[in-house]
Amino acid sequence: MNRLSLCIYPLLLLLLLPGCKKKDGELYSESSRPGTADAPVKDIPKDVLATQQGFTNVAKTVPPAVVNISTVSKKKLVQPFFEFSPLFDDFFGGRQMRPQYRREKSLGSGFIINKEGYIITNDHVVRDAEMIQVALSDERTYTAKVIGSDQKTDIAVIKITADEDFPTAVLGDSDKLQVGQWAIAIGNPFGLNRTVTVGVVSATGRSDMGIETYEDFIQTDASINPGNSGGPLLNIYGEVIGINTAIVAAGQGIGFAIPINMAKHIVDQLVKKGTVTRGWLGVAIQPLTEEIARSFGYKSMKGALVSDVMEGSPASKAGIRQGDIITRFNGAEIKDSRQLQLEVAETPVGKTVAVELFRDGKSYTLSATVANSDTAPAARPKGEEGLPADAGLFGISVEELPKSLRAKGVSGVIVAGIDPEGIAADAGIQQGDVIVSVDRKKIDNLNDYLKAMKDVEQKGAVAFLVRRGNNSIYFALRLR
Repeated sequence: MNRLSLCIYPLLLLLLLPGCKKKDGELYSESSRPGTADAPVKDIPKDVLATQQGFTNVAKTVPPAVVNISTVSKKKLVQPFFEFSPLFDDFFGGRQMRPQYRREKSLGSGFIINKEGYIITNDHVVRDAEMIQVALSDERTYTAKVIGSDQKTDIAVIKITADEDFPTAVLGDSDKLQVGQWAIAIGNPFGLNRTVTVGVVSATGRSDMGIETYEDFIQTDASINPGNSGGPLLNIYGEVIGINTAIVAAGQGIGFAIPINMAKHIVDQLVKKGTVTRGWLGVAIQPLTEEIARSFGYKSMKGALVSDVMEGSPASKAGIRQGDIITRFNGAEIKDSRQLQLEVAETPVGKTVAVELFRDGKSYTLSATVANSDTAPAARPKGEEGLPADAGLFGISVEELPKSLRAKGVSGVIVAGIDPEGIAADAGIQQGDVIVSVDRKKIDNLNDYLKAMKDVEQKGAVAFLVRRGNNSIYFALRLR
């Protein structure tokens, strides 16, 4: 092959490359639709194009109602320990050092809910802020003031004021959410204005996360980062279904949002009076386990088990007892103890509601008038612990209560010894716990306990009601 051929073949290959520009001086393929050049992929499924257009529509329509929030707060610096030493005056001539502070700036997000400029965000975004600046999508900026905030749900309402109306977000219905539905987050992560991320609803009703007092989170894999807090989580219709709140720092694709239906109840109160009033029933509750349900003759896993009833509380006045399993409250089916907590908290103070429960193999309906949670009594002092002893049945041994506890009106027997590898220890019973009932039979003393345990040995299972400090807990134990 001669040199001329070696030069001609590469030139021919360049000319024959598909999609290459035929104009001199252009080095890359370029597609324009509509136009004459063909895209690399021609047959795009219509449903894919429709989904893409749906995301585009949300990204165009909603952002004017999404705001960037920047705050400045003053934090007190921790002073050196020697400032408070008795020798401090000797060193500094009696002069006291003034407290020192530093300015901290933070970023967050929010969304406008009405034309007057009310904005929903997270409480932690604006907490302790001395100055709050709100920037809209058209770069207008305003100074905002806090209308009200609630740390227990991490929700706050702030307000900006202008002569003209503000664009507003549309609130959806988070109760209708299903796992797998599209979820779109818009916010201000790391100061990157109005960032849009897309994912799905990964789960609903997440609780026991240790983030807030009242938890009912939507979990999503739409990317949520620092600065997204307070921004909206949207459905494909552009409706707000949640308030982006938290992330799992150790994982990817795990973010949490407060359901908008939960927020509506809080926001209404914050706008009207700046604070939140919650309902109170006066029961201590715990989740049902399969063992506990079986020991109570209850054939479902839905409901909340009442482990204690406070004296003089709405529950006590209604006739609710220890060991009752609450199955419905104010018409709502109770799936677990978390749901009962939320239902009671959201019930207006003074409202009389129907409480359906399971007791001794039968269903009952009682009426309870919900009180203000601010009237709940303070926690009672913890009881004294007993001395260790050799473990017996279920890896547990008990003794009579100390006189100091009986003087306080406590009845039962105290767990004096426990086998760390026994059944009771595995279930969570601890030394110092007071057993107040065995299989729902009240225990006044050691003789009552020994009589009750004779039947237990034959059955091979038992349900203990245990008093621990100021809490009551049911434990279901089964012999191995």
